[in-house]
Amino acid sequence: MQPWSTWFEIPATDLARAKKFYDALFDVDIQILDFGGFKMGMFPQGEVGAALCQHESYQPSETHGPLIYLNGNPDLQTVLDRVEPAGGRVIRAKTQISPEYGYMAIFIDTEGNRLALHSDR
Repeated sequence: MQPWSTWFEIPATDLARAKKFYDALFDVDIQILDFGGFKMGMFPQGEVGAALCQHESYQPSETHGPLIYLNGNPDLQTVLDRVEPAGGRVIRAKTQISPEYGYMAIFIDTEGNRLALHSDR
């Protein structure tokens, strides 16, 4: 298993403004999706996926910053089970995103960084 990023989210308080900025920055057309109040602006898919996220739980900040998802395949639970013994803290247990997008979990590392894991199952 390789520990590189598979997905990241950038908090936005004004998704239209953020879309306009990143569309101009990268010459792309970010697609806006609304998952029942959780809005995401999906960057065109590359080797690493990314989205702008607008939700009350996502606040742009120098202290909170982007949420980086690390590869937890084939099953992130294996990696998540190692978080607390290694000195970290699980703050969101393994949760299904959807059948097509797999699973995620969030943890705090020993330095206080908020990171996430993603896996297909």
